Amino acid sequence: STQQHQQEMDDADTRLEGCAKPVYNSVRQPDALVAMNSVYTKFRTPSTRDTGEFLLVLVKALNARRVLEIGTSNGYSTLWLAFAVKTISGHVTTVELSDFKVALATTNFERSGLSSYITQIHGDATTLLKSNPDSSFDIIFLDSERSEYLRWWPDIKRTLGNGGLLVVDNAISHSFEMATFMSLVADDQDFTTCTVPVGNGEFLATLASK
Repeated sequence: STQQHQQEMDDADTRLEGCAKPVYNSVRQPDALVAMNSVYTKFRTPSTRDTGEFLLVLVKALNARRVLEIGTSNGYSTLWLAFAVKTISGHVTTVELSDFKVALATTNFERSGLSSYITQIHGDATTLLKSNPDSSFDIIFLDSERSEYLRWWPDIKRTLGNGGLLVVDNAISHSFEMATFMSLVADDQDFTTCTVPVGNGEFLATLASK
């Protein structure tokens, strides 16, 4: 009957909704995930949960042991990156200029049990980028002052290793601010680029050669 068919459809939807829940919600969560969930719930995080999960997959898929994050904020995305590199003997370097955000992130890192996988730098990204040698990083995650991206670009490219990946947050939510930078990178013959509708929009650029 129509009523029975509708009930079957409703039951199927219920099962699918249950399957769609992240696995870590149904098992005992490691301290790192507990800390990440706490940060996400308590604070207004710049990065979304699905962006964090996306970064986790990217790091593991590329076996990216050398990760740079520009723009620590409260450390939410940093924790996802650190959770990923922990399993592949990697390390995350993250830089933030704001005193308040550095202090907030430090507390979150200590609670997570992932501090040993994170080097936290309190300072200017320009100085950090210029101080690093060529091909220093496998992945660079950029989520900072968008007005600085064009100025940082030469050193971002220089410090990214061959086959490395640049991930830039807010490519859709702030597309107008990002347009010039994204065009610059897309026009660079050394890079292959795309924009992925995850979170606030992620602009990806992979370096084939230099």
